Amino acid sequence: MPRPQKDRLVGHPPLFTDFKPVGIRRKALETIILSLDEYEAIRLTDHLNLEHSQAAEKMEISRPTFTRLIEQARSKIAQFLIEGRHLSIEGGNIHFRGNTYKCEDCGNFFQSEIDKIIGKCPSCGSENITDFASEFGHGNCCRDRGENSSDE
Repeated sequence: MPRPQKDRLVGHPPLFTDFKPVGIRRKALETIILSLDEYEAIRLTDHLNLEHSQAAEKMEISRPTFTRLIEQARSKIAQFLIEGRHLSIEGGNIHFRGNTYKCEDCGNFFQSEIDKIIGKCPSCGSENITDFASEFGHGNCCRDRGENSSDE
């Protein structure tokens, strides 16, 4: 029986989560799910150019586990690009280190640490903001994890 999968740490929620080829209805496409931890692996290695060992450390997983994760993510992205599928970023055993918000009035995107709850847009003061971590069903669990890990 395999061990339960350890939670992985993701820096911030992604700004965009659905991608598809232009001119084809999403209903007509097969969907590929890229988990949030696979997204983070791509972000750390291919966007921020970190070595596998550095990225694994940031996600609090082993380097061999990270290598398997990045290989899975790259395979899914290749399928999306070459076969013209719908790519959706969702799910996974993760906790966020930080959060991303969007002001629905002025369109400003901004980030904060996960333990800080933002109620107003820093640009226009509007309270009409979207909390990206909560859109993924996270927030309190990630804040609680941070509080518990600092006690250890």
